[in-house]
Amino acid sequence: MFTGIITDIGELISLNKQGDWRLRIKTNWQTEQIDIGASIACSGICLTVIERADSYFDVEASMETVSLTSMQKWQLGSKINLERALRMGDELGGHIVSGHVDGIATITNIKAEKDSHRLTFEIADKLKGFVASKGSVCVDGISLTVNQVNDNTFTVNIISHTWQETTLGDIKVGDIVNIEIDMLARYVARLLETQK
Repeated sequence: MFTGIITDIGELISLNKQGDWRLRIKTNWQTEQIDIGASIACSGICLTVIERADSYFDVEASMETVSLTSMQKWQLGSKINLERALRMGDELGGHIVSGHVDGIATITNIKAEKDSHRLTFEIADKLKGFVASKGSVCVDGISLTVNQVNDNTFTVNIISHTWQETTLGDIKVGDIVNIEIDMLARYVARLLETQK
């Protein structure tokens, strides 16, 4: 489990696409403290560490993961939001995030508003019922509060700290991002579905 609070921006420094993808991600973390088998949210995608060295760690991703996430667009040099899994007693600063991406969204508008930026995302019809005004959503691993919802688009307001300390500061109109809907919304929808 994660909280959607990014603690480092990694860089993709190696990518092997033979079979399942093997990715090497450079980080500022002290990698000797990362266990082999540990889960790390990489721009919102929960991946398992299979190797580590002084300044990087390796993960693998199945073709299922690649095809359903923004990873399909990653290339050498891509910047990746990183968060290590929660430990008992850690502060829960964002919201509960599983790292199981529900789909991708396309950025359709970026508007500067004083020190903040308002971003508009378009999501697939199958996800639009799970996003609510003032609810939580995870965008590329970042816990955010939804400002407005309009059919299959939603907006979020990004404060300057988040803009500078995550990959959102480099985002452009037309880019795709990983979306994880709020876990509570997922289970409420499933409960309602089973009671029909």
